[in-house]
Amino acid sequence: MGTARVLSQSGYHNARPSDRPRVPHFFEPATSGRSKCRGCAQVIGQGELRFGERLPKPFAEGEMTVWFHPACAAYKRPEPLLEALAETAVAVPDRETLERTARASLAHRRLPRIDGAERSPGAQAKCRSCREPIERGSWRIRLVYWEEGRFAPGGFVHLECRKAYFETDDILDRVLHFSRDLSADEREELERACAA
Repeated sequence: MGTARVLSQSGYHNARPSDRPRVPHFFEPATSGRSKCRGCAQVIGQGELRFGERLPKPFAEGEMTVWFHPACAAYKRPEPLLEALAETAVAVPDRETLERTARASLAHRRLPRIDGAERSPGAQAKCRSCREPIERGSWRIRLVYWEEGRFAPGGFVHLECRKAYFETDDILDRVLHFSRDLSADEREELERACAA
């Protein structure tokens, strides 16, 4: 029977699959550089701390683990992240920041939908807040919804409608976090637009 690296109170040890503890959500160093974060779609580097969320398989029996960078989980999967932080014996860097971010995500139910910002390439999309078309070339915030262990596209919101839709104006950090494709100039421009 194969072995697997599992969490114990003293760290990691080898155990048969039948001996694994039933831990729904956990932290561990990535064993390879092959897993991708479900939050940002970026690779989680080998040895980098990752957050694993255990979920039932949507189309088969058994369970699966979906992986996140801890910061991405704090933004997009706050409840399971907070459960894991309360139970873990692993030293988690920036624990207070992760807890604060996750609690903000829970306090404003639409914040976990943020998936970055971009310039609108056309004028067909409508804002999910005001229902008006989003002008070509204007800033828009991408939205996603969590469904069956993955994020599905959920439309857009005008940058100007952010406070009405998210019920808070404190969104810049998470918008920038998920806007990795923006150049440095575009990020500065987005910051100025949010401050205006």
